[in-house]
Amino acid sequence: MNVFDIIGPIMVGPSSSHTAGAVRIGQIARVVAGGKPVAVTIELYGSFAQTYKGHGTDKAIIAGLLGMAPDDQRIKDSLALAGQAGMSFKFRKSSNQAVHPNTALISAVDQLGKKTIVQGSSVGGGRIVVNRINEINVKFKGDYYTLLIPHTDTPGVIAAVTKLLADHGINIAELNMYRSHRGGEAMMVIETDQAVKAEVVSLIEAVKTVKKAVLIEPIY
Repeated sequence: MNVFDIIGPIMVGPSSSHTAGAVRIGQIARVVAGGKPVAVTIELYGSFAQTYKGHGTDKAIIAGLLGMAPDDQRIKDSLALAGQAGMSFKFRKSSNQAVHPNTALISAVDQLGKKTIVQGSSVGGGRIVVNRINEINVKFKGDYYTLLIPHTDTPGVIAAVTKLLADHGINIAELNMYRSHRGGEAMMVIETDQAVKAEVVSLIEAVKTVKKAVLIEPIY
């Protein structure tokens, strides 16, 4: 346990779960989508849906999508800043009770029309769990350097990627592989103790059947 577990994150209030955690979900969605999207739809569940305006969850998610940190004083103006930056947005409230009550599903569209879906839950104290990337259910917290590697489920892919990381002195803290079905679409999620350089990311992308490699730096 560290001091942030006791006193909470450095943030713009009012709520660590509804504001700081929401910013972090938006930040990760921005990275996964490849930068600032031009149009986003945010579906809110549970407590997020009920209190998002009062707690500033709407402003927080948009701030994260614009690349702001949880302590950025511009969060309160993020909705207006999104318009100035050419990013349109809309919010929807869901009555689905089958997910964590502080959950947002973000559908982001880039300038080329490509849509990326990221779903995350704010679990308290500014901490989050990302539980969906596009059509694949995943689980990671964003506390480590995290590689997201969509690929086709074929023998040898995991071994090739982990060897590349080992060859560059990068220690794996945790590795999980998620797939739609055997031999189908899959997602490696690798959390590492060290930063992963851009050249290593490029080498991973060159591995057979790997479609892309996205690096998410720790978000505090």
